[in-house]
Amino acid sequence: MKSLALVVLLLVTMTPVARAAPDVVPLPADKQAFGTARSTASPVWFTLGHQGLSEIFHPDLSTPATRETRLLVDGKPGQAYTEPADDRSLTFRQRLRGDGWRAEITYVTDPRRAAVLADVSVRAERPVRLSIDHVRIKGSSDVAGSLPTNPVRRAKGTFAVGFGDGVAQAALNRGFASAAREYARGWHTYLDGLKRPKSADRRLYDQSVMVLAATEDKANPGASIASPSFPWAFGFDRELAPELGPYALVWPRDLYHVSTAMIAAGDRGFAGRALDFMLRKQQRPDGHLPQNTRVDGTPVWTKVQLDQTAAPLLLAHQLGRHDKSTVDSLRRSADYLLAYPNSPFSEQERWENQDGYSPATIASVVAGLVCFADLLQRNGENADRYLTAADEWQRKVESWTATKTGPYSPKPYYLRLTKDGNPDAPTKYNLGDNNPTDIDQRAVVDPSFLELVRLGVKRADDPVIRNTVAVVDQQLKEQGYWHRFTQDGYGETADGRPWGINWPTPTRTYGRLWPLLSGERGEYELLLNDKASAAKRLSQIAATANSGLMLPEQVWDGRGTTSATPLAWTHAQYVRLAWSLDRGTPVERPSVVVRRYLS
Repeated sequence: MKSLALVVLLLVTMTPVARAAPDVVPLPADKQAFGTARSTASPVWFTLGHQGLSEIFHPDLSTPATRETRLLVDGKPGQAYTEPADDRSLTFRQRLRGDGWRAEITYVTDPRRAAVLADVSVRAERPVRLSIDHVRIKGSSDVAGSLPTNPVRRAKGTFAVGFGDGVAQAALNRGFASAAREYARGWHTYLDGLKRPKSADRRLYDQSVMVLAATEDKANPGASIASPSFPWAFGFDRELAPELGPYALVWPRDLYHVSTAMIAAGDRGFAGRALDFMLRKQQRPDGHLPQNTRVDGTPVWTKVQLDQTAAPLLLAHQLGRHDKSTVDSLRRSADYLLAYPNSPFSEQERWENQDGYSPATIASVVAGLVCFADLLQRNGENADRYLTAADEWQRKVESWTATKTGPYSPKPYYLRLTKDGNPDAPTKYNLGDNNPTDIDQRAVVDPSFLELVRLGVKRADDPVIRNTVAVVDQQLKEQGYWHRFTQDGYGETADGRPWGINWPTPTRTYGRLWPLLSGERGEYELLLNDKASAAKRLSQIAATANSGLMLPEQVWDGRGTTSATPLAWTHAQYVRLAWSLDRGTPVERPSVVVRRYLS
């Protein structure tokens, strides 16, 4: 038997195959695994695809540095099945199969340096040649490994991908076993300091919490990206995404949902760092939060979304943060909400591509202002101007966004949004995302109106809320899950080709089903004292996990599509609903808002 580890005289540092990113067909965004060490000394994150290592991020989570690194047998990759190698750390194993051969590779990062380590074993029915195919996107990276130059039937050894002079070789010299033990110990210690709810699947819950923790950048505390993936055109369309796809950016909305999940899990430090990041990256002097930023805080997309500006107000209240520095920063955000033209009209609502009056946005803004007012009052300050605006908008949300003349019910129901604050008007707009024609605003519904209930702005048994639930189920529920909104076009074409917006000819695309919406429905059902249905929603989210226990953005026929996977928001919703089930009520529902409007 020939052993990779024994062929030390033939140790080579691989020369990466470098290709310009625009010329490279993008890798699928449905990552099978995502991992990094807990230590800040290892600023490197790996993802696994269907054939081996997918993008590796370095030196931060907004920078994919490599495209893929694959074991080749006789010049060809195998097809991989991915699974956790340790349920309590982000250590993953891939079992690969090819023509007459099998391989098993386990992946970790070296906690002491910027290197990914892969432990390899190969068995073949005939002598085969082994090599490593490594493609970088930007910067420099080296691959080191002990590889036999002659054909072998069996082999065992390690290869490393490192960033910096000699880093790969140093990781290889240390050895996989030593690095893997330290890597696992870091995650075990982290989980030992947290709680676990009774309602959740143990393996998926632990995996979800670790994934959320791993999305935080190491050089920029509190900066947590939406997903380490680049779905569809965001991976190849340089006009749409000149540098990289937006999922590897920080979105205040996603960061809020992740932070509230981490508070429930017992990691308040994560949420505190997230709040500090939000407030450091406010757009001065006006105080609004940018649509998204790189992990260093540099704005990328710059549209105004009022719910994102309200996010730090809500998060600060959950954390009980009312020190002068925090309150002064929050005041800028609250004042911006009051001063924004025609507020609570927003340039964009939470699905990014429409302006108007959105019930979900209005819920966030109202709740955020009431929470901020409470922090002010704890400091002995007058908060009347914020409460006056919140009360007015709470009273008007129905008249702005619930139609009495829509096509789905003779009773009022909430719309996704209205363009003009008149929900009974036949105002038309184009939904975007390759929708060919304009649509009457009264015909577009969205499950996001449930933010009104979750945040304490409206009662769960309010007649308009109940009627909208029925309408949304009729229009958007399919296969046990929900679409984002009527005629959502953010997804693949009918024949499975990737979503894009710069097609040479009009091409219809179709948004699929979002598991995180099952979590939001579960929180609503808890407020109706329907714990059995809420528990079913938790199971529905869990059923969408892939073999590496990564939860997707979208599913079809019960399986994740090639949408962003893992999506931090989906993992956060799983964690938060699990704790809500244990406690019998949504864990981050602000009681101060409930007392003001529902008591």
